[in-house]
Amino acid sequence: MAINASGKSKKDDFPWWLVVAGGLAAGVAVLIASSGLHAQVFSVISKGIGVTVFVTVVGFALATALGLGIALMSLSGSLALRQTARFYVEIIRGVPVLVLLFWIAFAGVPLVVSGWNALTMPLQEAGVLGELRVRDISLLWRAIIALTIGYSAFIAEVFRAGIQAVDSGQVEAAKALGLTRFQRFRLIVLPQAIRTILPPLGNDFIAMVKDSSLVSVLGVADITQMGKIYASGSFRFFETYSIVAYVYLLLTVGLSLALRALERRMRNSQARR
Repeated sequence: MAINASGKSKKDDFPWWLVVAGGLAAGVAVLIASSGLHAQVFSVISKGIGVTVFVTVVGFALATALGLGIALMSLSGSLALRQTARFYVEIIRGVPVLVLLFWIAFAGVPLVVSGWNALTMPLQEAGVLGELRVRDISLLWRAIIALTIGYSAFIAEVFRAGIQAVDSGQVEAAKALGLTRFQRFRLIVLPQAIRTILPPLGNDFIAMVKDSSLVSVLGVADITQMGKIYASGSFRFFETYSIVAYVYLLLTVGLSLALRALERRMRNSQARR
């Protein structure tokens, strides 16, 4: 009998939970296909899938870029940059995402618009630029900005930990070979750090899929908002929110399985070297 690294047989590691979950998912799919009511609920809710995916992908991409920048600031030789990065991470992580969403949407964006108009007043008077209005920035993009800022603080810590996990001796050896700081980061640090960073980064992506449901409080037409609209008009709360949960589970469990497969592939690739 094959034994894995933890001392358990492959039979013990068989994903029975996935078999049960797959059976339940198939049962719900049959119910949706055969029931006119459930098919109608699913049809309405599915209109929000594109918005949910867009908010998650764009928000996570921006949060990853910003988080990497904050992580590099926290590892900088400059005390001012390190303290600025630490201030950002601690403050943002201490604010709930929902509160941050409200603040960005109804306080932060109007503040930025007012500041922009004040700075560009001469250009506006000369007719070069038009006045920027708060309503010019859609609630969708306000939600994306809020998720970007909220998650960037957590992603920054993931990058920082992954970069610091790389053996400093290899960095010193690369420095002795004459590699520039950027070359050391691109060729030595990042390829090794990514193996440490990938699992928690994937978990953050899955978490953002779920937290993207918070944008419904701003009226953004995502999966949750479409469910709220249908349930409030039909009073079919059980059917509606059961299918909302079903759609989110399909997204998150599917992403979790894809992430595990990628991790196994990376481990096997590393073992063959």
